[in-house]
Amino acid sequence: MQLCARSHSGYDVLSRLHSTHDDGLRQPSEADLIRCLKDVLALPDQGKVYIIIDAVDECPNSSGFPKTAREKVLDLLEEIINLNLPNLRICITSRPEIDIKYILEPLNPRQMSLHGENGQKDDILGYIETIVRADRKMRRWRSEDKQLVIDTLSEKADGM
Repeated sequence: MQLCARSHSGYDVLSRLHSTHDDGLRQPSEADLIRCLKDVLALPDQGKVYIIIDAVDECPNSSGFPKTAREKVLDLLEEIINLNLPNLRICITSRPEIDIKYILEPLNPRQMSLHGENGQKDDILGYIETIVRADRKMRRWRSEDKQLVIDTLSEKADGM
């Protein structure tokens, strides 16, 4: 809907989807929604489009038939990227898990690793300290025990 809000032709694509599904009484299939998204993205008058997909690694990857939820997301990403739309920019965040790297690396993405960055480590440390110091039960702990928890969790977080 965000892509269609300022585009008459985008609105027309979305309106067709709505009307072909009994004016919203029937749920469109995943395939219908994907086709609609691709049609809107490919409109000639579409301005620059930015799609941000955060934490792909958190998408469930437990075995499923025929595909896991993560495999579906990665397939969709691959399809959209392969449209080679000059106005499309995609930002994907994820831990570098094997299945995700397998799909994204051949696409020659610009990669940036935040793993081990000081800012990230500082944020994790700050969060852990806040929780340890704010928890009612932990407030009664000895300061050495609190510090041990903070140090251990910060170290074991490994940037995540």
